[in-house]
Amino acid sequence: MCGLFGALSFNASAINPEHAARMSAQVARRGPDDKGEFFAGPVMLGHRRLAIIDLSASGHQPMHDVSQRYTIVFNGTIYNYPELREELIAKGYRFNSHSDTEVIINAYACWGDDCVERLHGMFAFAIWDNQQQNLFLARDRMGIKPLYYASSKEGFYFASNPQALLATGLFATDIDPVGLHHQLSLHAVIPAPRTLIQSIRKCRPAHSMNVSPRGEISEVRYWNLIAKRPATALSEEEWNNAIHDALMQAVKKRLTIADVPVGVLLSGGLDSSLLVALLAEAGQRDIRTFSIGFEDQPEERGNEFEFSDPVAARYSTDHQKFLIPNADVLTRLPEAVGAMAEPMFGQDAVAFYLLSEQVSKSVKVVQSGQGADEVFAGYFWYGQMAQAEGSALQRFANHYVDRDHAEFCETVDPRYHGEDHTAALIEEQLNSSEADSFMDAVLRFDVTTLVVDDPVKRVDNMTMAWGLEARVPFLDHHLVEIAASCPVDLKLKHQGKGILKEIARGRIPDAVIDRPKGYFPMPALKFVRGDFYQFMADTLNSQRSRERGLFSRDYLDKLLAEPESHFTRLNGSKLWHSALLEYWLQQHVDR
Repeated sequence: MCGLFGALSFNASAINPEHAARMSAQVARRGPDDKGEFFAGPVMLGHRRLAIIDLSASGHQPMHDVSQRYTIVFNGTIYNYPELREELIAKGYRFNSHSDTEVIINAYACWGDDCVERLHGMFAFAIWDNQQQNLFLARDRMGIKPLYYASSKEGFYFASNPQALLATGLFATDIDPVGLHHQLSLHAVIPAPRTLIQSIRKCRPAHSMNVSPRGEISEVRYWNLIAKRPATALSEEEWNNAIHDALMQAVKKRLTIADVPVGVLLSGGLDSSLLVALLAEAGQRDIRTFSIGFEDQPEERGNEFEFSDPVAARYSTDHQKFLIPNADVLTRLPEAVGAMAEPMFGQDAVAFYLLSEQVSKSVKVVQSGQGADEVFAGYFWYGQMAQAEGSALQRFANHYVDRDHAEFCETVDPRYHGEDHTAALIEEQLNSSEADSFMDAVLRFDVTTLVVDDPVKRVDNMTMAWGLEARVPFLDHHLVEIAASCPVDLKLKHQGKGILKEIARGRIPDAVIDRPKGYFPMPALKFVRGDFYQFMADTLNSQRSRERGLFSRDYLDKLLAEPESHFTRLNGSKLWHSALLEYWLQQHVDR
């Protein structure tokens, strides 16, 4: 797990080393163990390393193959790299290290662009072919690892976050009206290739790109998720067994492929608790688990220790709990926003940021339960959508979209008004021919698009801010493929995640399985009052906010006058959404 960056000139000139230095500084926290840069003619590749596999100097990046033709920078982990390494050795390829990075570079030398189809894991990487003068980039199937880029007539630049691109000073910071529409309608999800900044794009999940020094850029999809029933019907028991076996394999791979200890972020919910149970079932001993909690508010508990403690006790884990004073939440909020590659409305980002800070003192790698709710239909709105009537757009939007188009136009300045971009996106996704039913299409849309730029990005950003690698077995693409073909009714059983609950029965306490769906308790940021309200008011009333004029002043005044009266369909505070977006712009764009 690392931070990467690079550039390819379109006018035959060398890349400015000062630009490389600025980019490196912006991804430095992702890789505290080593750094390196490579300059050759029109190309520059840079890297910040978090050493997980082959901790020796042989794992240094940028890395060259034995022939010196290819050079790579890579972020992620390839879980099947030992098997691929043996296959490539049998074909005559040589290795100077035991890293998965070198496996990728030899796989590219052997199979070309098609190498990505053989990689099982999470990854973003770039390979320079010195002979063909071609830059090849790729992103993993589920979009777990980030890859941003920007291009102009002078050249093509890429990095693990947009801040590295903006730091060059080469790209404008104008807001993308389509990205803004998605930001405020899909609770901060801006699907690739767009971002909030018009000049910056991100590589789509399951896509690769080729870039030439002549400015030619091409993109190819190499994987697609099919949400249809198999030709041979399976019984409920057979589906349960198939999901269990695939999840067990996903957990095992994410445990064994590391040269450092691997822990678990144990929230007290079903998903992370089941990971602990399966690790124990796989024979893992001395499992390290980590939980975080906050001070209570009169209306809400600030922790879920009553659920996580019994799981830790049942499996005798090496368990650490961190209790954070509410006063620390607001004082550390600016840091968490500073770690956001893009604006994130999920308030648990702060919790993940503070938890990762503590966990990184003990381990470098953790498994996390992100993705289970999207893959196995765990959220309350799925059941609502399944029972709703109307068009596909109505059934989805009426239970998910934060602001209908009319309210979006009321929210922002008239210069950002236009078409209902979010409705167009939803209709396109839900009319997919690659799904058997409306709900199959909903879950496919969520798993391939929405989860990427909400919980997955949030966990990557917050953990990598502390040099901590988060692995997400519920987003193993083999498991996702099986789950996508599973009948939706089995996933919606028991108020959601029916199959996982049945797999968990007997493995974790019934109280954890049967509890209502919980969300990371963040009382200090959930109730819009006191210092938290003042923070948002100060942000939205600031001179910079007024000069930017992104939001309608009448709309902001309405939110500020009734701070606990305006919530989205998913119970998000519209005041928080507005303040977070403005504060992110002040931190990352105004600089």
